[in-house]
Formats: sequence, C-alpha cells, structure tokens
Amino acid sequence: PPVVATKAEGLRLHLSSSHATGYKGVYQVAPGRFQAQHRVAGRNVTLGRFDTAVEAAVAYARTVGEAPEAGSAVAAAAGQASAAPLEAAEGAA
Repeated sequence: PPVVATKAEGLRLHLSSSHATGYKGVYQVAPGRFQAQHRVAGRNVTLGRFDTAVEAAVAYARTVGEAPEAGSAVAAAAGQASAAPLEAAEGAA
C-alpha cells in the first residue's frame, strides 16, 4: 500500500484501504496523474485531475468536507484508518 498523508493544507484527508491510491474518491488515471471524484445523487462528479494523489485528496476533502478525526467513532464507522498521522507539508507537491 502507498504511504499516505492523513492531513494536508490544514484538512484531514479521507483515507481508504480499498482504493489503490490510499484516498477515498481518488483514482490514478495515467502514470503520474490522479483524478478526484465523488457521487452526487447517484452520479459521479469529477473534481479535476492532479499531479499527485495528495492534491486530488485535498480537492475531495474541500468538496465533501474534511474527514472525521482518526480514531473517533465516526471515523471507525466510515472505515477511516486510525494510524498515527503522517503530516504533509502545506503546499508540498
């Protein structure tokens, strides 16, 4: 599994052990290109394509709201990882 940041640009990111990128709503579409998308009324809405999975995860978190605190009951119910956070530097990419 890829090493993922749990937080970037001040947002808690949505982690997913079932997505190859490690982030909910983030998919690799080409080598070095990632797409963020989410579902609205049963339809996929593309949020954009990005150079890194973290950038795509930030776009997802900005759109749907940041993830619940790791280790909380809400995070556990949502399937969020509760590992110690790996902080991503703001603006790093």
